Amino acid sequence: MLMSNTDRPARLHYMANGFRVLATGDHVVCAVSGARIVLEDLRYWSVARQQPYATAAIASEAMAPPR
Repeated sequence: MLMSNTDRPARLHYMANGFRVLATGDHVVCAVSGARIVLEDLRYWSVARQQPYATAAIASEAMAPPR
């Protein structure tokens, strides 16, 4: 039986210039908003926190030092 990666979250290891797929899937979930991010659209993540972010604004807010 073939397994489909559709509608299945991927597990990734985030690196400075990309990411490595640890478990196949078609999306990840934004660490802040909970939005679904298709892997082809994933552009923002934190290497230190190993978290994906849906937008640049969300990533900037999440990584900003506390006030």
